[in-house]
Amino acid sequence: MLMNPYFESTETGDYAFAVEGTPLKFGPGVLAEVGEDAKNLGMTRVAVFTDPTVARLEPVATVVKSLRAAGMDTVVYDEVAVEPTDASFKAGARFAAEGKFDGFVSVGGGSVMDTCKASNLYATYPVDDFMVYVNAPIGAARPVPGPLKPHIACPTTFGTASECTTIAICDFLEMEVKSGIVSKRLRASLGVLDPTALYTLPPMVIAANGFDVLTHAIESYTARPFTKRPKTAIPNQRPQAQGANPYSDIACLEAIRIAGRYLVQAVTDRSDRTVFEPLMFASMLAGIGFGNAGCHLAHGMSYAVSGLVRDYRAPGYPSDPPMVPHGISVIVNAPAVFRFTGPACPERHLQAAVALGADLHHTDPEKAGGTIANRLTEMMRVTGIPNGLSGVGYGPDDIPALTEGAFPQKRLLDNAPLPVSKDQLANLFRDSIRYW
Repeated sequence: MLMNPYFESTETGDYAFAVEGTPLKFGPGVLAEVGEDAKNLGMTRVAVFTDPTVARLEPVATVVKSLRAAGMDTVVYDEVAVEPTDASFKAGARFAAEGKFDGFVSVGGGSVMDTCKASNLYATYPVDDFMVYVNAPIGAARPVPGPLKPHIACPTTFGTASECTTIAICDFLEMEVKSGIVSKRLRASLGVLDPTALYTLPPMVIAANGFDVLTHAIESYTARPFTKRPKTAIPNQRPQAQGANPYSDIACLEAIRIAGRYLVQAVTDRSDRTVFEPLMFASMLAGIGFGNAGCHLAHGMSYAVSGLVRDYRAPGYPSDPPMVPHGISVIVNAPAVFRFTGPACPERHLQAAVALGADLHHTDPEKAGGTIANRLTEMMRVTGIPNGLSGVGYGPDDIPALTEGAFPQKRLLDNAPLPVSKDQLANLFRDSIRYW
């Protein structure tokens, strides 16, 4: 495929990849255009989803003013939970159903955008059992029956790239596990990315977002090639996690390069606002990349890290209830993951290390995974990220529970460049306990 040996065809693997994406608008000031965007999408009665903190900030005021100036009947729902749960998804869905809205606008981070996606789904196609649409094996993974109402996603963070993706993730409280819903129907009708919305982010939120960008991009670039994913029974229904492909490669490498250059500066020098535009652009690129390739082990492991949290509270995030923010739950696993996956595709790990700005003097290509791990660990220390799993409250005694929580995440684990057994997954958690 395009003369790249990584995409060499196989007898049982797929022979094509699909390119899909959300229409996106990027630039300082574009939040003020959301009213006209809503009008163009046929909205008349609009639900604006946000969380209690973002509700008090300028981006929500700008969006609401724009919607009302365009003649929209606008109602704000500001009860979205940061790191949402099945309970908060259900609450949002009730609000959406009772309000009889014909359009949705989300203004906030990934939690807000994901909650809006799920609320739109359950209000449009109600079910008696909430688990019907949830990913297998946690839920039944029933396909979304048809189109949802239009949704404009306006990120005020730059990590999750939920404005680009077909995913809505939440914690399932009783099961102590994180999972969600994946469907092309969940994709926003439009993503509106305004870098000025990032100006008030606290340092740890910037760090967590930035490492989410990096892990999205590195995992997607090092994912198994699409030619080694089993052929899809129905050709026009290739999964979101279709594996690394020539299209996602371009976006992922550039996202790694940009975030690797600007992330530390954004956290350590709050006086320079010029870094936020490239970081938000890197997030958009990583979203395009993993939206077409899919992440793998670090993200699969992160769901257990988030779901089993006991008492960790991250600076800059709500203090109640305890939670491990998504970007942190991913990066605490990532160095161990890339040391493990490096030998499966050393050239890819080496190229990612170059993009990340790693020192490659005397680097053996076969140890490129370790080179990425060392560079990430260095950046984690400088930006104040917790020291592996021990930094968010876990120890060796927690490894069995973490392994049991992560092993069902087959959508992600199977996208890794090499097979992963339960014992190997436990070893990865063990290697993630502490890095320095």
